[in-house]
Amino acid sequence: MSVGADRKKTGTSLTGKVVAAYGRHFEVEVAGGTIYSCVVRGKKKGVVCGDEVEILPATGNQGIIETILPRTSLFYRSEVFREKLIAANVTQLIFVMAVVPSCNLELLDRCLVAAENQGIRPLILLNKIDLTDQDEQIRAVAQHLMFYQELGYPVLEISAKTTVQPLIPLLRGQISLLAGQSGVGKSTLLNALIPRAQQTTAEISDALDSGRHTTTHVHLFHFDADSSIIDSPGFQEFGLQQLDGESLAWGFIEFRPFLKQCKFRDCRHIAEPGCKLLQAAREGIFNSRRMACYHKLVKGMKKSYRWMEISKRA
Repeated sequence: MSVGADRKKTGTSLTGKVVAAYGRHFEVEVAGGTIYSCVVRGKKKGVVCGDEVEILPATGNQGIIETILPRTSLFYRSEVFREKLIAANVTQLIFVMAVVPSCNLELLDRCLVAAENQGIRPLILLNKIDLTDQDEQIRAVAQHLMFYQELGYPVLEISAKTTVQPLIPLLRGQISLLAGQSGVGKSTLLNALIPRAQQTTAEISDALDSGRHTTTHVHLFHFDADSSIIDSPGFQEFGLQQLDGESLAWGFIEFRPFLKQCKFRDCRHIAEPGCKLLQAAREGIFNSRRMACYHKLVKGMKKSYRWMEISKRA
């Protein structure tokens, strides 16, 4: 229910946390656990789950969000003309993947770059390792994930339907965001960790090799007094148009030792002479798939700039 301008306002402003985002309506939890159903004052945009906000209470546990307090992080994806804000003040990204549906390593790379840009700690979680008919595929994915472990990213193999105990110590003291494709078991995982969440689950489509969206909005759940888990809808694509070329390259952590050694300060590491990153790639230092992913992202930025210039002239 929206709060109209003629609603009677009560008391002074309160500080709270956005624990659910439903389009233009938000649930804000204040001290003591009271939940206010809120809308945003005026044309203010960009409120997201996890935000600390100031609200003006109204009657019937309703309120108006007046101020978004400074964030420590913002995890979001961005296309040329569209942004999708996902969660704020996240300290840990838990990227959930599985062999069913087939894992998308480029999607993982893109999310890792976004996390690195915001100073968010990543954790890669391989779920559904209990699928005995998929043993060969599980071993293949686990082999791929060994590369990320060598980079320094924590990787955990788990079966949300069997036990989530190995994950629990990694949640303590964190605001964790569950992210990944639809159908990888994020809702099952959350239900095992926080039974009161009661998130809907669904079967995988064998024909499409994909899951169905069962989570339709972003919601924050308290795990304990010092830890929270934010559940988000699954996605198949993750644009990074919010990042410039330097930020993109920095998001690939294995590139960092070479980024300040190129001949030109504005090197984009595509075909420039004296590029130390390309030299290292030719010497086989980097994973060729990760290098190809970086080049795809940089070239996508070029196309976006051209499209925006054409649109401005039209």
